[in-house]
Amino acid sequence: MHKWRTWLVAGIGTLCVAGVAGCGSSSSSSSSSSSSGSGTSSTSSTPSANATVVALVPSAVKNKGTLTVASDASYAPNEFVASDGHTVIGMDADLMKAIGGEMGLKVNVVNVPFASILAGLQAGKYDVGASSFTDTKEREKTVDFVTYFTAGESFYTKASGGTTINTIADLCGHTVAVEQGTTEKDDATAQSVKCKKAGKPGVTVLVFPDQNGANLALTSGRAQLGFADSPVVEYQVKKSGGTFKLVGTTIANAPYGLAVAKGSGLQKPVLAALEDLMKNGQYKAILSHWGIEPGAISNPKINGAIS
Repeated sequence: MHKWRTWLVAGIGTLCVAGVAGCGSSSSSSSSSSSSGSGTSSTSSTPSANATVVALVPSAVKNKGTLTVASDASYAPNEFVASDGHTVIGMDADLMKAIGGEMGLKVNVVNVPFASILAGLQAGKYDVGASSFTDTKEREKTVDFVTYFTAGESFYTKASGGTTINTIADLCGHTVAVEQGTTEKDDATAQSVKCKKAGKPGVTVLVFPDQNGANLALTSGRAQLGFADSPVVEYQVKKSGGTFKLVGTTIANAPYGLAVAKGSGLQKPVLAALEDLMKNGQYKAILSHWGIEPGAISNPKINGAIS
């Protein structure tokens, strides 16, 4: 679940081949908040802490003074790399900075591969995973989530010479590009099995370490379709300058969750901080800033998976 700075600035022709998030390395971090949806950012002071929320923060985290947040910055507008080539910006970075402010903590957003985030949480390497994670019952076996957004899954193809499908059942015989560790990878793979059982050609699922690689597969013609979260697909299509287009219907609406290690004690303070941000308007302001307010929720939960 996860695009590229290059499109924001120069269009598809100069792809590093990534997308709106910039082909950033996986070693950068920042506690900055975005100043505009165009990929710029500005460092600002930590917002005032909420005493009620601060009281819920585990002492071990409070003593560190900083939340280390893992994010795969290749999924604009949710998380991507700013024009400086290393600062992680986007909806998730802004939201985590606001949550950290409520908790009285600084926030350090680290750009790492999506598939390694949950293991990193379990190992104590990161405090929070904020990377467009769909909260699923399977993932809840290893980490806990605080839901904060709802999104579906969408398909996109080349605007010129692309392919046409209506639903996921139409993937039979097609080649689709996805990111490693995502629900789209799982769903496309499961659909391939269904296709073969029905006597139809399977789905060729091309899996990439990040969304930038998946997008390149589509632009280069290796894949016929891209498959990612609906807000990300819509953003990429909008910023592609007519290179990409949406195709088919959005499927599988489900909650996003901020991931924390089981036993970390961070579930309750993150939930409390998020609830306060919803009450004071900051939550909606962040989503509106990135143009994804239709995915807003009003009832965040700990482990709210629906499947």
